[in-house]
Amino acid sequence: MKHVLSVFVENQTGVLVRVVSMFSRREFNIDSLAVGVTESPEFSRITVVVHGDENLVEQMIKQLEKMPVVKAVQRLEENNAVCRGMTLIKVKADDNNRLDVLKMAELFRAHVVDVEAGSLIFEITGGDDKVTAFLKVVKPYGIMEVIRTGLIALERGEHTIYEHCEEREYYGKNLL
Repeated sequence: MKHVLSVFVENQTGVLVRVVSMFSRREFNIDSLAVGVTESPEFSRITVVVHGDENLVEQMIKQLEKMPVVKAVQRLEENNAVCRGMTLIKVKADDNNRLDVLKMAELFRAHVVDVEAGSLIFEITGGDDKVTAFLKVVKPYGIMEVIRTGLIALERGEHTIYEHCEEREYYGKNLL
């Protein structure tokens, strides 16, 4: 089963390596990983997608929470979170099929970011299902290259990851 973990960490050199090393040492496989600075440059947020049963995910969370650089871990449920990834796709396109490829892209709200004589590059954001469906549709035209970012996610509604911080008041004052 797929699980999305949001890990709130100190933004300093080596933190990502330490977090990823924890997964590696315990032989946890990471399906997707994305990291970026939050609204406060002192902190970063790592979104990790893993597969495993409940016990394995609980073990991952406990191990992450033991790390001094980790300030909070939030498990995001798919039905209660907005999860997105970005994909760039280079597709063969010439005068004979360019309009057809563009029509397919429009159906999926994929944006053209580069046009050349023999190819188009599209940017598409969304969940894995949307991206996979778009890839299937453009495959007959000839996919030349694909690159995907890691998934990023936020919980819907009023709740935030800061509610999971032990020093909640400190983070709330500095971040809002």
